[in-house]
Amino acid sequence: MLSICGKDCCEKCSRKESCGGCIKVKGHPFGGQCVAANWVQNFGREGMEERKQALIQEINAMSIPDLRITDLNLLNGFYVNLEYPLPNGQTAKFLRDENIYWGNQIERPDSERCYGLVADDDFVLVCEYGCNGTDPQIVLYKKR
Repeated sequence: MLSICGKDCCEKCSRKESCGGCIKVKGHPFGGQCVAANWVQNFGREGMEERKQALIQEINAMSIPDLRITDLNLLNGFYVNLEYPLPNGQTAKFLRDENIYWGNQIERPDSERCYGLVADDDFVLVCEYGCNGTDPQIVLYKKR
């Protein structure tokens, strides 16, 4: 087994050596939480897949133009934790670098921008950004 959830995300992670891997840290990478490991530990692998499909349906039901997903990937928080501009001119991050989230990136048709989405048990965050995460803008932040 590659990880608690059965995905091969640990093998693809550039920081596996500093983390130790999912099984070794019992689903708490970098001292944080992995949404998939939590779901497997609480609901089993079948329950994790059911919850993942329900989350996909929840995201698609938001009716955001050009945003339709069929799958979610496990993403490291340090990789997707962008700094968003706030109305007062400051910037803020909304994620925890040490957590693993469900997420995906969707290219917008006829645009050089993409949607990025990140979710766990507590929230869904949809943003839009340019190449390599430049000029991020929050489209939706929803508590679950």
